[in-house]
Amino acid sequence: MNTNQPAPLLMVDVVLLTLVDGHLHAGLARRQNPAEPFFNAWTLPGGMVRPAEDQDAEDTARRVLRDKAGLASPYLEQLATFSGAARDSRGWSASIAYYALVPADVAPAGTEFFRWADVAGIRSLPFDHTQILRAALERVRSKTSYSALPLHLAPADFTMAQLRTVYEQVLGGALDPRGFERRMAELDVLEATGELRSAGGKPARVYRRKPERTGAQLAPSLVPR
Repeated sequence: MNTNQPAPLLMVDVVLLTLVDGHLHAGLARRQNPAEPFFNAWTLPGGMVRPAEDQDAEDTARRVLRDKAGLASPYLEQLATFSGAARDSRGWSASIAYYALVPADVAPAGTEFFRWADVAGIRSLPFDHTQILRAALERVRSKTSYSALPLHLAPADFTMAQLRTVYEQVLGGALDPRGFERRMAELDVLEATGELRSAGGKPARVYRRKPERTGAQLAPSLVPR
């Protein structure tokens, strides 16, 4: 039995999403180590698991977001594992991928080593990061059609029309206002703040997310018109 096989590389990659000017954007990090593949290229934020430092893969994902995006405690969910001999020139590797959502008003600003890119304009990323990004977008859009997941892209408080716009931006189509309000009531994830907000018309109620809800409750599907 051959015991000299090299150990596989274990890493975590994160698809970080926010809304910029009405469009979904993904956070990209510039690779800074000249000894590693794709030096100076823009990729999904990622890094090797550090067994002495990280308690689990989610801990690695949060560390990656802190170190590469300056972001702490966004909504974070595991996506899938991507593995194989061809995904990294350094050897057989596996990446435990996550996706994270952050509202635009608290999203980190761009820097020399971090930037936001419109997902519609991303054609190719190093490694298999394009595949990871596409899988994350499919998951987010699928869950948006039946859950309160986009609340994690919304600001702290909002009108129903503003929240509907967030859903429409993720789904890429218009939603019936009455149907949307009914479905949000069925989800039971919102509470009124008692404030009113005017956007040029009749003052509208202001809502916020109930703190005890997770944003994953089910309801009849939302389908763009």
